[in-house]
Amino acid sequence: MEICVWRNPFLFILFYIIFSVFVPSPSECCHLVDKTSLLDFKQKVTSDPSNLLKSWTLSTDCCKSWEGIACNSNGRVVNVSRPGLSSGDDFIIDTSMSGTLSPSLANLSFLELLDLSNLKDLTGPIPPEFGKLSRLSYLFLDTNKLSGSIPVTFKYLHQLKKLYLSDNTLSGTIPSSIFESFLSLSQLGLSTNQLSGPIPSSIGNLVSLSKLDMSRNKLFGSIPESIGRLKSLSYVDLSENELSGKIPNSIGNLSQVSLMYLNQNQLRGKIPSSISGLSSLVFCRLSENQLSGSIPPSIGNLPKIQRLIFENNKLSGKLPATLGHLVTLTDMYFSNNLFTGKIPSSFGNLKNLQILDLSKNKLSGEIPHQLVKLVSLQTLDLSFNPLGLSRIPNWFKKLGLFRLILAKTGIRGKLPSWLASSSLSTLDLSNNGLTGKLPTWIGNMTNLSLLNLSNNAFHSSIPEEFKNLTLLMDLDLHSNRFSGNLRAILSKNFQDPLGHYNSIDLAYNMFNGPLDENIGNEPVMDSILSLSLSHNPLTGHIPKSLGNLTTLQEIKLAENGLTGGIPTELGNAKELKTILLSNNNLEGAIPAQVLNLKDLQEFDVSENRLSGSIPPHKAKIPKSAFLGNHGLCGAPLPPCSHT
Repeated sequence: MEICVWRNPFLFILFYIIFSVFVPSPSECCHLVDKTSLLDFKQKVTSDPSNLLKSWTLSTDCCKSWEGIACNSNGRVVNVSRPGLSSGDDFIIDTSMSGTLSPSLANLSFLELLDLSNLKDLTGPIPPEFGKLSRLSYLFLDTNKLSGSIPVTFKYLHQLKKLYLSDNTLSGTIPSSIFESFLSLSQLGLSTNQLSGPIPSSIGNLVSLSKLDMSRNKLFGSIPESIGRLKSLSYVDLSENELSGKIPNSIGNLSQVSLMYLNQNQLRGKIPSSISGLSSLVFCRLSENQLSGSIPPSIGNLPKIQRLIFENNKLSGKLPATLGHLVTLTDMYFSNNLFTGKIPSSFGNLKNLQILDLSKNKLSGEIPHQLVKLVSLQTLDLSFNPLGLSRIPNWFKKLGLFRLILAKTGIRGKLPSWLASSSLSTLDLSNNGLTGKLPTWIGNMTNLSLLNLSNNAFHSSIPEEFKNLTLLMDLDLHSNRFSGNLRAILSKNFQDPLGHYNSIDLAYNMFNGPLDENIGNEPVMDSILSLSLSHNPLTGHIPKSLGNLTTLQEIKLAENGLTGGIPTELGNAKELKTILLSNNNLEGAIPAQVLNLKDLQEFDVSENRLSGSIPPHKAKIPKSAFLGNHGLCGAPLPPCSHT
């Protein structure tokens, strides 16, 4: 056998250069099968406004020249990444693409990553042929308009580590068999689809799973006990489904879970005492279910918990004192349950607590003085509990609260003067027995953005100092005995862009006099959504300037003493959905421009002195809304006489 030896090194170098130039290495050449598959996908794209696929041309090498494509050393495509949302150091791209997923993408037999997420407008099914992509590790198809079911063939994707199909319109059941194969899967995102049926018990096979999101679907049945086998799980969101049954005891095995959202389902039964096993839990949301029974004392063994959201259930019994052990807790939302007894004094230990909402329960007894130690507390809502407070405790002034809500808690007497020096942005003392005048020091509460004193027994005019509430945006004083004119309210000062009204409710008082003709021209009114002045002895006309309130959605001027006509200009308030003008002394015709507001849903002019033909209209308004006007005729009332 002869061995060829290069005796002249210069000839060797020359040959190497020629070989390198004229014989391409495999890494430079895209495999024909892969190139054909990708071009077939491009052909099925009907719109590409940002030219994501512009570089994908027949005459260029897909490994070297095509954006979003990466190949291995053998010229085989391993990555296809053309998401609609991407960013760099100084740019963000947010674009879309229309078309369908080509089955030919399944011919990319070396593919490890496929990212077509956030393209918004990809439609049609996920091709079952994708099950042939045996090397696929990452599949991102989320935030599109894909339909159909999850292919059963996904069970062959044994290498898959991350699967995101969220934010599509996928339907049908989740194939049980796919969970038997995803042994390497660490993240599964199926949220915001139309998936139905039960969560397969085979989910317990996903032993590598750290993130599970099946929220916002139509899944029903019980949470499988096998979920407790997912020891690596750190994030689980099954919220906004139709899940029923009990929370499985095995949930306590998930010691790595930091976030658990099971809210907005139909879960029943007790919160299992095994919840104490969730030693890494930071955020827990079980709200909007039908959970019942007492909170287990073992809940006090959650060393990292920050948010407990249990509102809108049927939980009952006394609040366990062990809740006071949760010194990391920042938010406690327990409203709208059936809790009884006293608020535990141990709550004073919750040094990091910022929000305490125990509203709409059956709690009674004194508020423990120990709560004065809650130096971080910003929101306190104890409303709609039979606390029998009689007065707001004086030690409340030591709390640095931003929001104080004590509606229907039995408070009587006058407003405590220490409120004048508070930093409250929200004060709700509605549905109590407060009396006396609205004090002039109300004008010192300059941080107020919401004030609700409705359903009390105040009896005074509105002090001029009210104008100083420059941040106030929502005002509810209905059902008192306030009197005088509305000038201090309707022309108050503001701090742009804040302090413009969102809503005003002054109904069922004794405010009198005419409405200012310029009410609709006041800058403080220019973004108002709701104005209710019904059941006050007002006089004069409906101001034409109300038509300038372009954001106004509802106006209620029923049972006042208003005279004159319904101004045609009211039809310029194009957002109006509700117009209530019944039980006044209004005259003349109903303007067609008003009755034909495109969003009008509720309209009532009954018991006035209106006349003429009711203008043709599209809104479904009952006959009762026009009764008591003897001069009115036409549908839905009897037809007009032609004599």
